[in-house]
Amino acid sequence: MAIPCVLSIAGSDSGGGAGIQADLKAFAACGVHGTTAITALTAQNTVAVTGVHHVPGEMIVAQVRAIVDDIGVDAVKIGMLGTVATIDAVRAALELVGRDVPVVIDPVMVAESGAELLERAARQELIERLFARATVVTPNLPEARAIVTTAGGDGAREAPALAREIKTLGPSVVVVTGGHRAAAVDIFDDGERCIEIPGPRHGDGAAHGSGCTHSSVLAARLAWGDDPLTAARTAKRIAARAIAHGLREVGHGAGPVDVLAAALRSST
Repeated sequence: MAIPCVLSIAGSDSGGGAGIQADLKAFAACGVHGTTAITALTAQNTVAVTGVHHVPGEMIVAQVRAIVDDIGVDAVKIGMLGTVATIDAVRAALELVGRDVPVVIDPVMVAESGAELLERAARQELIERLFARATVVTPNLPEARAIVTTAGGDGAREAPALAREIKTLGPSVVVVTGGHRAAAVDIFDDGERCIEIPGPRHGDGAAHGSGCTHSSVLAARLAWGDDPLTAARTAKRIAARAIAHGLREVGHGAGPVDVLAAALRSST
């Protein structure tokens, strides 16, 4: 088959560790061609986010239209959105992609450095306007709690209950990632099954961009034709390996994952 083309709709990380930059590296590691629609420019390094410039909605739609008209889209990964206006633009852009194309939403809310990347006023909009279009939503534990709280539920519950609650908000599948849990276990819920996806914890690794990498690998594997559970298991394995081989020596804060080095080592 022709090489799949996967579109990332997300923000740019000037430090190269997360966002669009992490997505493209993950796509390359999975053997797919990555395309992008940038939603925001961040002035960012391993220590802090010092500035954010949101891309106008019409330019987000124009980027997606250019890709659809020429290259095509086999899967979509959605990352940092930031504002209500951006969410509305992304919803319009998805109409250009087609309903049969799988969509993975990583509900980016807070950067590794602690900077807020999704306005609180936009959380309800994200749920109402995009979740029903999602094949898979991949929150970490704090994001899952924020989503459930925003929807009026009990955000203090544990990961399996949170996944089940988020599933009722529209996505076909929910994967609550395990990086912020006591054990590094992802929770997969498709409405019929709640399955644990265990993995190692690499406390001496570097994790900046791990969520972006996980969701991008998942989208890439869906583009290759994997079912969501198989894709989620592969994403767990590759993201964990990227953390283990993370670049702790880069910068003075949380070092970036290295999915390409991990992929190279696993192939030799």
